[in-house]
Amino acid sequence: MSLLQYKNVSMHFGGLRATDNVSFEVKENEIVGLIGPNGAGKTTLFAMASGFLSPTHGQIWFRDKRIDRLTAPDICEAGLVRTYQIVRPFGEMTVLENVMIGAFLHCRSTGRAREQAMRVVERVGLGPRAAQVAHTLTLAGRKRLEVAKALATQPKLLLLDEVMAGLNVVEITEMLDLVRSLRDDGVSVLVIEHNMQAIMRLSDRIIVVHHGQKIADGEPEQVASSAEVIAAYLGDQYKGHHAHA
Repeated sequence: MSLLQYKNVSMHFGGLRATDNVSFEVKENEIVGLIGPNGAGKTTLFAMASGFLSPTHGQIWFRDKRIDRLTAPDICEAGLVRTYQIVRPFGEMTVLENVMIGAFLHCRSTGRAREQAMRVVERVGLGPRAAQVAHTLTLAGRKRLEVAKALATQPKLLLLDEVMAGLNVVEITEMLDLVRSLRDDGVSVLVIEHNMQAIMRLSDRIIVVHHGQKIADGEPEQVASSAEVIAAYLGDQYKGHHAHA
């Protein structure tokens, strides 16, 4: 079943077309990778779905409800939440307190929010760091905290913006395992990522955008061998490597 649908979505900033007539969907229990060069329109697509921008043209639907004119809090309450590429935790608060902020969306009492947040903190592997002040976490820890803050709102769909950027090989593998396990728990995922090996391993399907337009939509193997995608984004050095990702 379709969870999120972009229907002919365009976003113009003056004469600049950040996205141009883009259509695609994310289904339930699916991990979809969103890739493309810098400036391709990926973050704009996230901002429109999460209520921070309204499209110039087109519609965005989530769980059979049109959301492109709703506020960000209403969209979050409906079950769609995003993370940010630049991780900015509330630095002087503890890991648990950061996650409690998200938990308050559905938990009316502090006690219940604390319980819900603690479950999420443990879920993302930060249990031993629950009482740690957020700004003292490693980059990998802050990335996990960013996921935890979003998860605490109990989403049906998580939009992840470069959660693997800056991580080492071991940390990337751990993040891949975490994202897959979220999907196994019933949370669908749309993820922007520049690490090609990681995104090819993670995704059920890949959407490629270039100059604001969708140029490919298919399984990782299909997309990685597309001449148009290689020319626009992956580069010739990627030919032949996708099978080993």
